Amino acid sequence: MIAVAVAFLFPVYTLVSLALKDPGQIARSPLAPPSPPTLDNFASAWSAAALGPSLVNSTVITAASLVALIALGSFAAYFLARVQTRLGYGLYVLFLLGIVLPFQLGMIPLYELVNDLGLIGTHAGMILFYTGIQLPFTVFLYTGFIRALPREYASAAQIDGASHLVAFTRVVFPLLRPITGTVLILNAVFIWNDFFTPLVYLGGSGYETVPVSVFAYVGQYVSQHGLVFAGLVLGALPIVLVFLALQRYVIKGFASGLKG
Repeated sequence: MIAVAVAFLFPVYTLVSLALKDPGQIARSPLAPPSPPTLDNFASAWSAAALGPSLVNSTVITAASLVALIALGSFAAYFLARVQTRLGYGLYVLFLLGIVLPFQLGMIPLYELVNDLGLIGTHAGMILFYTGIQLPFTVFLYTGFIRALPREYASAAQIDGASHLVAFTRVVFPLLRPITGTVLILNAVFIWNDFFTPLVYLGGSGYETVPVSVFAYVGQYVSQHGLVFAGLVLGALPIVLVFLALQRYVIKGFASGLKG
């Protein structure tokens, strides 16, 4: 286990170490710890890569997509988990097909659709795209978890006069906290780190996300390793912090959901 941990942590150490070194230290001893460390690379990378606007774009797209995925995915999963009909089973299989089939197969029709809607180069276009692409996976996670919940919780609320909507929002949804954390982190990592889709849909629009900005920045400063690695650290840091904050929900959500 120690050997595996070292193998996984060594690239992270190299990334952070080179980001904290000046060019002279990198040339003399690239793998040694920085002595002394410097933050000049981060300041230069922040301004040169225009990471401020890119972070705003990534945050808006990721946050709005997550809200839409949680709202639509949880409602759809509640129906699929509780309504035992052919319609419900057929819809569930349809969502599963959305997980199996790679979205790259439909990139050209999807691009034409978004273009016809006039949403190319906009936040709304990316939010619509990610919501549709990630909804099957989100429904799959929520459905498994809801099936493991006792039906008596919602039934008791309905006996007291609550509608299905009220029973879900007031009783069932608060119980979905573990799987909601799992949905948040898994979808957030995918959306934040996605490079190809923002490159195609947002390239040249001024609304580029962090991966696209870092890609252009690395291509421009490829010979200046300290600046390149500092830009990579800045681009990855926000989603790493989110993952560390929500990581305990990932295993808890899977462990509870797989029972169903």
